[in-house]
Amino acid sequence: MTTFLGFTMSNTTPVPSSPIELANGPSQTLSFKETVRERHSVRSFLPTPVPDAVLRSVLEDAQRTPSNCNTQPWQVHIVSGATRDALSKALLADDEAGRMTPDFSFSTADFCGVYSERSKSQGAAYYQAIGVSREATEDRRTASRYNLEFFGAPHAALLFMPSFGDNVRVAGDIGMYGQTFLLSLTAHGLGGIPQTMLGFYADTIRELLGIDPSLKMLFGISFGYPDKTATANRYRIDKAPIEESVTFHN
Repeated sequence: MTTFLGFTMSNTTPVPSSPIELANGPSQTLSFKETVRERHSVRSFLPTPVPDAVLRSVLEDAQRTPSNCNTQPWQVHIVSGATRDALSKALLADDEAGRMTPDFSFSTADFCGVYSERSKSQGAAYYQAIGVSREATEDRRTASRYNLEFFGAPHAALLFMPSFGDNVRVAGDIGMYGQTFLLSLTAHGLGGIPQTMLGFYADTIRELLGIDPSLKMLFGISFGYPDKTATANRYRIDKAPIEESVTFHN
């Protein structure tokens, strides 16, 4: 187990350092605009481990995330190799037993209006992309459980936080960290996917990794090299026009 900048990396597969390979070729640099538009949720990965030097570069970028009063509350546990496999096995067993221990509530049933519409549109587009019909209940369950196999990614970052007040400000900081982490992955030719579902099994993750119970889990990010041949990675979700989200007051 290795600790780096407050990040705990469990059983990371050792690989030699290599030059950063960006999405559009070696030694090319994406602009910020290109990086933001290239980033998408990757749902199928190659098994190739991320070189340690590249992973540390991503973490250095993410560490620059702003936070309330510079508290930098993120505690990130990265699983790889045998630890990643053991955790996936434990999560799948929990899911099979219907055993969930989330630190924070979540239900898509709470969404209303346009938020519910967007959520349903995303789900429909994904299942259509992977060829799973609305009526194929068992296939949908299998696709959902793939979350707990980290979508085949060789690594997962599990984002924990201390509990202060109503936790809203701290959770906001963790969200900003997650976005910076995801954008840096993209800039390094990698991909990731933020997963609320991993947070449904917080107790299991804490127990297996020996994490202090006072730290609460918000979500996880599976990451690695995208499998560009996978149908799950070929679809994209439209974003709402800014007029639906921004009000100008002059």
